[in-house]
Amino acid sequence: MFLERNLPQVSANAGVDAMNFDFAPVAAVPRRSFLKMASASGFALGLFPATAALAADAPSAAPASGLKPTQQPSAFVAIAPDGTVLVTINRLDFGQGVQTGLPMILAEELDADWSKVRSQHGNANAAYVDPAFGMHLTGGSNSIKNSYTQYRELGARTRAMLVSAAAQKWNVPADSLRTENGVVVGPKGQKLGYGELAKSAMDLPVPERVVLKDPKNFRIIGKPTGRIDARAKSSGGQSYGMDMKQPGQLTAVVARPPVFGARVTRVDDAAAKQVPGVKAVLRVPTDRGGEGVAVLATGYWAAKKGRDALKLEWDTSTVEKVDSAKQLASYRELAKTKGLVKYDADVAPLAAAPKKISAEYVFPYLAHAPMEPLNCTVALNGDKAELWMGTQMPGLDAGAAAKTLGVKPDAVTIHTQMAGGGFGRRAIPTSDYVVEACQVAKAAQAAGLKTPVRTVWSREDDIKGGYYRPMHVHRAEIGLDAKGKVLAWDHVIVGQSIVKGSPFEAFMVKDGIDATIVEGMKEPYELPMRLSVHHPQVNVPVLWWRSVGSTHTAYVMETLIDEAARAGGQDPVAYRMALIGDKHPRHKAALQLAVDKSGYGKTKLPEGRAWGVAVHESFSSVVAYVVEASVEKGEPVLHKVTAGVHCNLAVNPRGVEAQVQGAAVMGLSMCLPGAAVTLKDGVVEQGNFHEFQVPRITDMPQIAVFIVPSADAPTGMGEPGVPPLAPAFGNAVAQLTGKTPRELPFKLA
Repeated sequence: MFLERNLPQVSANAGVDAMNFDFAPVAAVPRRSFLKMASASGFALGLFPATAALAADAPSAAPASGLKPTQQPSAFVAIAPDGTVLVTINRLDFGQGVQTGLPMILAEELDADWSKVRSQHGNANAAYVDPAFGMHLTGGSNSIKNSYTQYRELGARTRAMLVSAAAQKWNVPADSLRTENGVVVGPKGQKLGYGELAKSAMDLPVPERVVLKDPKNFRIIGKPTGRIDARAKSSGGQSYGMDMKQPGQLTAVVARPPVFGARVTRVDDAAAKQVPGVKAVLRVPTDRGGEGVAVLATGYWAAKKGRDALKLEWDTSTVEKVDSAKQLASYRELAKTKGLVKYDADVAPLAAAPKKISAEYVFPYLAHAPMEPLNCTVALNGDKAELWMGTQMPGLDAGAAAKTLGVKPDAVTIHTQMAGGGFGRRAIPTSDYVVEACQVAKAAQAAGLKTPVRTVWSREDDIKGGYYRPMHVHRAEIGLDAKGKVLAWDHVIVGQSIVKGSPFEAFMVKDGIDATIVEGMKEPYELPMRLSVHHPQVNVPVLWWRSVGSTHTAYVMETLIDEAARAGGQDPVAYRMALIGDKHPRHKAALQLAVDKSGYGKTKLPEGRAWGVAVHESFSSVVAYVVEASVEKGEPVLHKVTAGVHCNLAVNPRGVEAQVQGAAVMGLSMCLPGAAVTLKDGVVEQGNFHEFQVPRITDMPQIAVFIVPSADAPTGMGEPGVPPLAPAFGNAVAQLTGKTPRELPFKLA
């Protein structure tokens, strides 16, 4: 079969200016039609060899050519007789556009006809690990960055095999042939389409070494390109994990503990069982040692109505009941003391500094709140299991599912689905929602329900269900000279560790400090900083949130840099440029581009508006914002955003533009009233978007995105647009009010 390769699974332990070009989106072939077309051909470019599907850490698993599974075209490229090219992506696409970006890279070296390129998700097979990390992972803005060379080489290897097949057919030297737009051209002008050559090409050896194109000859990479999935999404034709429908499937919703880790003491399910469509009410283990009650029904609404009818009593006596006000008070006290030391500069000059800044910053818990809440469908068949969900770490989730279900890791098949957002919530070291779905399916089997079960989270479940961006308190004492030069900077951060106790702890925690909490501190500025960290233990599950530690460190750094500039009577842009110096040219280029395109310092703003500036690097890319803002009726308003972006080579400038636009709005979400998750007696107080605010269309500023031209290998763009938005906005508010907002969301009263 062309698409249905049935690859064995692997366990979790196998570890330029952006312009508004009006390109038409590439039409998508419906999956069912494509399967029929592919099945008729009976061909995939080299069925993926079974040996390559073994664990990535097993050297003997490499095929005879000496290439790793991640380097084998057979796992990534399939060509139909009509020349349609199907590219398998090794990441989850949940809005960031890798279903277009990665195929663009491969198609460039393949010399494919872009109008015939399609894409699909990979799974938990060893071929689809991140080639740099050796594990299945969509995160850290690494999709394009880490797979750029990989996908170029995959395309080049496939092209070389097609050329060799044509050379054999024509009995001519391979070096006498060329390729263009999905066709091999012979020395006499004769032509063979890729679809005509694919079957014979699959039998040829895979070349280990290939010569890649000179970037000056790119015809796909670097061109603003419409997304492959644009038509399906804009027409409502795109399916997501939430849409999964298997024969006989039941839908489950779970009543989870009101306090994290609590357990059920009494269940009255009589009324729930009377709801039409309800098939079972089952007690199941939940995350963090808790217990919940799953209601299984013929559809979501019946399951939800059944859950609403439950009468439950909970034992919360053995778990900590967090109170946000008390937690903040304790964090503030900790911030007054020295913690684990990251940087240890001499801060003695603070005492005699002519000018001083004393600042305390407060950042709340934040929910990820993707448009598609969590869901996972599980089908059990004897000692085998199939799972359907949008997952950022299919290998880890496959291992967690296997352990939960008591089956062998290679008996678990993951079907990665398109996801409607995630922002980190679908990359959980505990695999919480996957494990829970497996527990529900296992309980259903034990109750005699031999059918697939789709476990669905409601919006309220999502907001109250944990794994938030941690709450943080920063405290800074800065000594300046008369011109605003930093003489000493003493800084303390208080916040939970995201990675302690996870598989990432071994390489992300050093000297007791979680690297994610300090990322973005000090750089790119040469500053005499003493930085220390406290990691309190709190009964609130935490996780990375889009751009991770930079969500708070960028705000602190860039607003304090602005204050230092103002204290010395200097222009904030000129102050930054001087402080950055010559060691970070990408920062200066991004900032200068944003300044030039915004009209900063040259254009007179309307009365009541002010400029705000910030620049920050995260995940190897630099984004600078120059914004225009006002304060109206006591509320901050963001009017215009100009972005300067340095991500090296922009594979798809249109994709970069979209990522920055979305990231800017997500950065804005941290600033607006109501953007906080709080707890009272251990219970999360927010439940839906009327209580946990996100920006509405009326909050949307004008956004213009400009990209610094570069031919260097691309860096990531999924997250770097988030961090500098809030500080740029905060700096504009400070220009208007004379006071920097010290708490997010902004509180100006």
